[in-house]
Amino acid sequence: MKQVDNLMQRAVSENVFPGGVLLVSRGDSILFEKAYGYANIFSKQKMTRDTVFDLASLTKPLATTLAVMKLIQNHMLYLDQDLGAVLPEFNGTDKQQVKIRHLLCHNSGLPDYRPYYKALNQLPVEERKISLQHLLLKEPLVYAIGKDVLYSDLGFMILQWIVENVSGKRLDLFLVQEIYNLLGLGNDSNPGPFFVDLASETGKKTKRKFAATELCPWRKILLDGAVHDENAYVMGGIAGHSGLFGTVDNVHMLLSELLAAFHGLSATRLLKKDLLEEFFRQQPGTGRALGFDMPSSQESSSGRYFSKKSIGHLGYTGTSFWMDPDRSIILILLTNRVHPSRDNLKIKDFRPTLHDAVMESLLMSG
Repeated sequence: MKQVDNLMQRAVSENVFPGGVLLVSRGDSILFEKAYGYANIFSKQKMTRDTVFDLASLTKPLATTLAVMKLIQNHMLYLDQDLGAVLPEFNGTDKQQVKIRHLLCHNSGLPDYRPYYKALNQLPVEERKISLQHLLLKEPLVYAIGKDVLYSDLGFMILQWIVENVSGKRLDLFLVQEIYNLLGLGNDSNPGPFFVDLASETGKKTKRKFAATELCPWRKILLDGAVHDENAYVMGGIAGHSGLFGTVDNVHMLLSELLAAFHGLSATRLLKKDLLEEFFRQQPGTGRALGFDMPSSQESSSGRYFSKKSIGHLGYTGTSFWMDPDRSIILILLTNRVHPSRDNLKIKDFRPTLHDAVMESLLMSG
């Protein structure tokens, strides 16, 4: 892993990101785990293995998708259920026949992004959730259901609405009670992954050491422990598309549980093997699994060596993971590439180079 270590050091020196943490595991063994650079370039706070990252869109697979899995396993939700049957508010709209499956693999016809925060920020906090729901109801589809793939934050905003409506619990509370706590996560000794509830005093006064993100031009502050995504921010920090925070070990524990369940080796039996097989399977015509990305045929961020059955995801703040179920390999790269500005896009070229170096090292060692 010497080449991998050199690449990470060079990435910091060449300002690909101020700091990062890399973890590589195979089977039950962590083969590499090291922190680099700075969590905050202004305070000179060093990056450590315990640094908490804004995981950005890793929220989609590691929070919202897990919640959907649990509801499906409990027979409270079904992949081919129509949206109108789950949320009657959608009856009579062009989204009535969108299925849960469509939302998970981004072929629902919904647009990718809308800056809802601009309108929602003008409203009292207690009115924002219902107002967001009205905006989602009115949002027209941009193509026919199932006809194309367009990565969509809006689909996961609707999935949060579904999870909360079906379970009767707020997304973050459902995850802690039904998933994270059962894995030994979300307690005092291992507090994460978690959402930073911006409305609570606990959320405001947490003493965890965060990786700072952007000097936000809209909020006029340095974001440090508050979610970077604007739409999630105006919703109080808890959203289906973004808002999850955690350490590299938090992410690894979740992925290790999914991998163990996939192979029928889970000690917790939290999620069933056949359910994981369904969610990890590429959905016809999409190039995606349910809630997870898969390596694209050309220029994948995963590089050249992850198998076609691999699953992963990227986060806007500079976070990512890839997991190869066939080889039981997990690679997690958490960085603060948007610190101090989102204009730094160097990580796009760096990711596949790093992934190739890691996989070459692992494959050479057998």
